[in-house]
Amino acid sequence: MNKIAIVFCVCLILMISSCRSYKHIPYFQDLNRNLPSEEQVENFSPLQIQPGDILGINVNSRNPESSATFNYNLNRLNGSNFDQSASNPVTGYLVDQDGNIILPILGKMKVAGTSTYKLREKLTDTLLVFYKDPVVNIRIINFKVSVYGDVQKPDVYTLQNERTTITQAISLAGDLNITAMRNNIVLIREENGKRSFISVDLTSKAIFKSPYYYLKNNDEIYVQPDRTKYATVDRGYRVTTLVLSGLSIIAIVLSNLYR
Repeated sequence: MNKIAIVFCVCLILMISSCRSYKHIPYFQDLNRNLPSEEQVENFSPLQIQPGDILGINVNSRNPESSATFNYNLNRLNGSNFDQSASNPVTGYLVDQDGNIILPILGKMKVAGTSTYKLREKLTDTLLVFYKDPVVNIRIINFKVSVYGDVQKPDVYTLQNERTTITQAISLAGDLNITAMRNNIVLIREENGKRSFISVDLTSKAIFKSPYYYLKNNDEIYVQPDRTKYATVDRGYRVTTLVLSGLSIIAIVLSNLYR
């Protein structure tokens, strides 16, 4: 076998070993795409407030100057448009480790374990004693998730929508790389003093019914690369090492010839 044939065979073997079966790539593989289908959404539950959350509370009434006392440097509760006072840069109400916030006039209020919707109703009813027709808006302003590993744009993402799903978070990160393991994504979640590690399979439509499909504050999503990515990096490292070694040998030989 001549040298050209040997080189060709080696290249062919490397190409085959680096190829990845297409069947591992698509999402929701068991979904019937030939016919429209629908199912009831039964796994969504409103986001529960927990210690460490920062609540943006905006109160309006027929006496806006007085009710603005509750707005704690928030002129508008609209996404990232939070105006901060130069004299008091703190924005929002931090939920302490006991699950409480301290409000003007009302004092300490237990909020952990309830949703922003239920808290809005409770606070509206309470403020009827002080204001006529109060309008209350509440949002968790530090609601964020981390997406890292084998994705296009790993980062910590601040979310405006309390009904964000794991697939939406991955989309924010630019989607998975082609070398990502879609059937073994790890969701890391801390609740009630415990940390859970949950394996998520995006190749199955069962993800839509999973209790972990909807994200919670401070969730982390780790996307593991498969062996293909490691093999590519390892192969590049080995080739670079061989080239550098070869150049070193050539340099030594040339230096001995022209000494």
